[in-house]
Amino acid sequence: MDLKNSTILITGGTSGIGLEFVKQLTEQGSTIIVTGRKQEALNDTKRRFPKIHVFQSDVSSPEAIRQLYKSVTQQFPDLNIIINNAGEMRLIDMQDTSKSLENLTREIDINLSGSIQMTYQFLPHLIKKQSAAIVNVSSAIAFMAYSSAPVYSASKAGLHAFTMALRMQLKKTSVKVLEFIPPGVNTNLQNDWVLQPNPRQMMDADKVVQTAIRGLQKNTPEIMPMLVKVIKFLGRIIPKALMNFGHREFERFKQLNYQQKKS
Repeated sequence: MDLKNSTILITGGTSGIGLEFVKQLTEQGSTIIVTGRKQEALNDTKRRFPKIHVFQSDVSSPEAIRQLYKSVTQQFPDLNIIINNAGEMRLIDMQDTSKSLENLTREIDINLSGSIQMTYQFLPHLIKKQSAAIVNVSSAIAFMAYSSAPVYSASKAGLHAFTMALRMQLKKTSVKVLEFIPPGVNTNLQNDWVLQPNPRQMMDADKVVQTAIRGLQKNTPEIMPMLVKVIKFLGRIIPKALMNFGHREFERFKQLNYQQKKS
């Protein structure tokens, strides 16, 4: 994939993996369009990378996606790559009754529905291009249900399945469908967690995105660091053992969550 001569839209591009995509794709010479919910964060990103273009938008809102499509395709008719990166991950105890039904499914709305709706809205534009791509950012948790984050697990497993199905549907078109599958990454995604992850089990965003860039250049259908390849393999041969390993953190999270709400 020719990244230098591509116009790329990155959702959730103001922090974490998305911001690192902005940095490294800017270095590749790509024309970058960044979306995010918070205008202040978009302004900060624009100050860091003056050549990028920013649009305030929320992938959990169908109306916002429709307006984004209209604005972006009018101003950037050469748009040929979308990176569905916007995401949220929360630790949730399903026996904790403090959340509303609407709040409970937020990760589905952002991580899964948002990516599906962005794809559906922008596909008629992308399919007219000689070379185009849709890149969905899923997670190693797509291969290993993580009991401390059940809704997030469902959203990423769903996104993985959607991406595979979409790839099959579009195989006779000019649109490539790629999936970037990172492991746990040190980002602000975990800032509000009552139980912080083990840093030894996490990767830095710059190294993870370096892997993604190489995969995009080679049109690799499933782009993943070696750690994720190991997790995927183990998920096939010892799925219960892998899930039980992750589940060890749930009781600690449950206790800390209870103490926090009590205090």
